[in-house]
Amino acid sequence: MILEPLTAVDGALPGHLLTEVTALYAANREFFALSGDFPDPDGIRVEQVAKALADELAHPDAEVLLARSEGRLAGVVITLARHPDPADPDPWIGLLIVAEELHRTGVGRELVRLVEDRFRAAGHAAVRLAVLENNPAALRFWTGLGYLVIGHREDRAPHRPCAVLRKPL
Repeated sequence: MILEPLTAVDGALPGHLLTEVTALYAANREFFALSGDFPDPDGIRVEQVAKALADELAHPDAEVLLARSEGRLAGVVITLARHPDPADPDPWIGLLIVAEELHRTGVGRELVRLVEDRFRAAGHAAVRLAVLENNPAALRFWTGLGYLVIGHREDRAPHRPCAVLRKPL
């Protein structure tokens, strides 16, 4: 599996990549129903995904990584090298989405390992993430990978209750 950064071409995200990412997002209806990130989790559209990704990429410390296995899109990981809170020294995993047909195959664990390796190689001592309180399956996934709950707070924009997790690298 390889991770490749998503980058704009002439100021826009390539259409074929947006189509792939939209299909991956749409197949993860259950997560997007919990998160509320899209108004209709049964009708996620390319334009909505394009805006969401552009908003992420507008942050100077954000990176959208596309995970490919055997040439096909296996997942998307959004990372943040620095949290906006200056007291927080750790990078963050903002989103991890795996192609639905690859759930429970170890692909998610492999993606996390690759992201952790990238942060470790960049000299980071730990990584953080937030899990929506209404998503116990995600909390089990992350704690099973060694992440520990270090607090609870609302996320920044939609103000949803979250558990904050951290893992030393």
